[in-house]
Amino acid sequence: MIGNSERKLALSNIAVAYTAFLIGTFCGLIQVFMRNDRLELPAWLDYYQVLTAHGVLLALVYTTFFIYGFLITGMSKSLGTFGPKVRLWSWIGFFVTLIGTVGATIEIISGRASVLYTFYAPLKASGWFYVDLALLIIGTWIMSFALIGHYMQWRRKNPGVLSPLFAYMTMATFALWIISCLGVVAAVLFQYIPWAFGFVDTINVELSRSLFWYFGHPLVYFWLLPAYMAWYLVIPKLVGTKVFSDSLARLSFLLFILFSIPVGFHHQLGEPGVSDFWKFLQVTLTFMVVIPTLMTAFSLFAVFETSGRQKGAKGLFGWIGKLPWSDIRFTSIFIAMAFFIPGGAGGIINASFQLNEFIHNTLWVVGHFHITVGTPVAMTFMGISFWLIPYLTGRTLGKTTKKLAYVQIASWSIGMILMSSAQHVLGLLGAPRRTQYSHYNDNPTVLGWFDGFFSNTATIAIGGTILFFSAMLLIVIVLRLWFVEPRSLENDLYAEFPIAESDSSATPKWLENWWIWIGIALALIIIAYAIPITHLIQDAPPGSKGFINW
Repeated sequence: MIGNSERKLALSNIAVAYTAFLIGTFCGLIQVFMRNDRLELPAWLDYYQVLTAHGVLLALVYTTFFIYGFLITGMSKSLGTFGPKVRLWSWIGFFVTLIGTVGATIEIISGRASVLYTFYAPLKASGWFYVDLALLIIGTWIMSFALIGHYMQWRRKNPGVLSPLFAYMTMATFALWIISCLGVVAAVLFQYIPWAFGFVDTINVELSRSLFWYFGHPLVYFWLLPAYMAWYLVIPKLVGTKVFSDSLARLSFLLFILFSIPVGFHHQLGEPGVSDFWKFLQVTLTFMVVIPTLMTAFSLFAVFETSGRQKGAKGLFGWIGKLPWSDIRFTSIFIAMAFFIPGGAGGIINASFQLNEFIHNTLWVVGHFHITVGTPVAMTFMGISFWLIPYLTGRTLGKTTKKLAYVQIASWSIGMILMSSAQHVLGLLGAPRRTQYSHYNDNPTVLGWFDGFFSNTATIAIGGTILFFSAMLLIVIVLRLWFVEPRSLENDLYAEFPIAESDSSATPKWLENWWIWIGIALALIIIAYAIPITHLIQDAPPGSKGFINW
């Protein structure tokens, strides 16, 4: 078991995560009924406040706090109890992140920051909203560097020894996060804050968007890599075998660092100011991310088949029946992985120039976002919660709560299939995103979009309602695991931190030479961004004043 201070720190992060999850999913429920013209908000609240709160609280706050709760626990288990400095700075980072989160949420709910999740200029929020965003990022950096310090202490005490795979993957995740945050930090500190407080009159819109997407795309992998950690390390333990390949797992995480950051322009394919060459280069690097993704899929199916054969499976697919479907810890994550198949295919479409032109500003993108982040990532975090919270609270997953967990995972899957499918179909027909209204003043052609089962805002509302039910059921499960379930007994499977054995005896030492890999990552970033960013600064058109449309 981990130390008491680390336990409290991890639980504090998870508590904030699920508080944000509760508020964010409620905002999502409001949205789907407003899009379906079935709900009218009071005068002090509008659709764009709710949409901003939904995106920020779920996509940024829930994921970030849960990830740190998970990583703090795993780092303590794999490398040992934190020292006093690591504990102190981890707590400081937690509170700085919390202050930024609370402040940003207040600004959004008060109506001073209805700029949506991407906070695109020239829409202008309160200056304090951007200050709060900066605090949120700075707080995560403090926690990250505290855990990096814990890792470095372990390396000094174990010279020449490869670190445990969990710790290695955590360091890769932090490297990705810290490097990618440089873009949004630069935009917020040097563009948004001076502009929002009136120190300068205008903002370079294209530069601000480019710096955001330098951060915005690798942010997806900051969410995904902790989920991949569960896929690589937890799943083999649950099916009763080892990690398929220690070196393959480490290499895949390094490739995500290299190829997930210098790709932001594929979100800006339809925008002026960046030449086709630089867009083409970053689209090419975007497709390179397919390689570590397929490596991960290969490793996982190898684990499944190895486990099945060890249990006596026969035939080509006999191993499927040998998987532990009665273990909710496994089933929840397996379903999450299955959702990533159509989600990944949609990502290839989004990154393709011609196809992106067709779907970019439509509900397709919203559907894609939900079926990649809202299911593979979120459902993996749900599956982790079913054992992580008992591990931290010393309780167990009882029979009643286990049944509720199956209902919760099933309802989340059904709700997401309905809502995301309808969003994809409506997006293909042309229904816009980022707006409350999609009927184009009741144009007859547009009204024809909404006649089918999967081309109907009612289907989105039904799916959203099922998702909200599932979210509330998850909150009930979390509270039961926290306060109600009986204390765990010795060798309780549902109160362990399941990490599979990983044989690193044949793993090359150079895979953990961070100077090499961070150096290559920075070189790729400079190649992909230095010249176009220079052009965006030197050849910038007149800047834009701020607009407040709410």
